[in-house]
Amino acid sequence: MTEYALRPDLAMIARWIRPGSRVLDLGCGDGTLLRHLRDTREVTGYGLEIDADNIVRCIESDVNVIRMDLDRGLDAFATDSFDYVVLTQALQVVQRPDFLLEEMLRIGRESIVTFPNFGHWQCRLQLGLRGHMPVTPSLPDEWYDTPNIHLCTVRDFERLCAQKNLHILARNVVDRHHRSNFWMRSMPNLLGQVALYSLKRNGAPRAGENAAT
Repeated sequence: MTEYALRPDLAMIARWIRPGSRVLDLGCGDGTLLRHLRDTREVTGYGLEIDADNIVRCIESDVNVIRMDLDRGLDAFATDSFDYVVLTQALQVVQRPDFLLEEMLRIGRESIVTFPNFGHWQCRLQLGLRGHMPVTPSLPDEWYDTPNIHLCTVRDFERLCAQKNLHILARNVVDRHHRSNFWMRSMPNLLGQVALYSLKRNGAPRAGENAAT
């Protein structure tokens, strides 16, 4: 039993990961997700992180961490070297999210991605009626100091998955408190503030499955 609270979105991600898997967490922060997976699901793996303070926290928690800039690519990792590659709330901050997504599904059987949904009604309202870039609880920064350089909507992301021949295994949309309801699930692009996806390459085996012979 862990002695720390797991953020609700990370708890959702943890439920998508099979016990005993190999996991690579991109932009792992202080290593909370990996620590939880290690302690509760016997998962092994690594985190990639660029922030020095977060790296220290990972080391203090005995989480394997490598200092790496995601914009430099993932060439250091062999194809299918992990069961899952996870990217939480960072797809929109990298230079080439499309390339990173392809790389995630090269080195991992499955990928789990979360991002803020720019199609949420509050974003549409501020942009459409007020004529300025949205500032919302899930996107709190002004346009000039935001780390987000490639914001997208749920619909944009699913179009990219179709273009890249990626199969969506699961989708969940939640509000900024990571709660969901029937209306969010019915109209995800309009009502979801944060989107969570589990993906694999079309035709490829899932994590834990053997390739077809």
